[in-house]
Amino acid sequence: MTTTDTLDHVTTSVARRVRRGYEADFVDWTDRGMKLVRTSPGFLGGGWLGGSGESNDYHVVYRFETHDHLDAWLRSDARRDWLGTGRPIADDVVTHRLSGVEGWFEPQSDRTDAVRVIGGPPPRWKQAVSIGVAFYAVSLLVNIVLTPHLTDLNVAVRTAVVVMMCTPLMVYVVMPFVTARLRRWLAPRS
Repeated sequence: MTTTDTLDHVTTSVARRVRRGYEADFVDWTDRGMKLVRTSPGFLGGGWLGGSGESNDYHVVYRFETHDHLDAWLRSDARRDWLGTGRPIADDVVTHRLSGVEGWFEPQSDRTDAVRVIGGPPPRWKQAVSIGVAFYAVSLLVNIVLTPHLTDLNVAVRTAVVVMMCTPLMVYVVMPFVTARLRRWLAPRS
């Protein structure tokens, strides 16, 4: 796989508001949809996250090799028929299509502190600086706290442990924090 191929990958996330009392039906319906999308050409993976607290919003995420593969799934009769069976269960609230690291710079819902950009994501160089700041902070923390305890592991295992610790920390904690702090610089008001 070339770098260009990786940049063509696209992820779509759909927030759905589940009607009260239909949560179990939603899970069954979504699982049927996940089985169906797995048969779609170019499908790379997906899943869903349940609502938390009093929220009845669920998030379904799909990843495809290319925008064309995603578009084929979105236009498919199988998807249309499956969606029709879910109308009594949930309503689509918002849909996002993301490719590359731009997902860190686009809001996922009205409750996020991600950078809100009217004309698209910030320029690549600003994205690179933001990711570099976040990566430096996570790398420094891991090198101070974690790696001294991993010296007995071989380099491949040690690297795997560090990556498994850093990735969720970057995606769910550090990048949202950094992009929220750099919001005015990333997307200055005109």
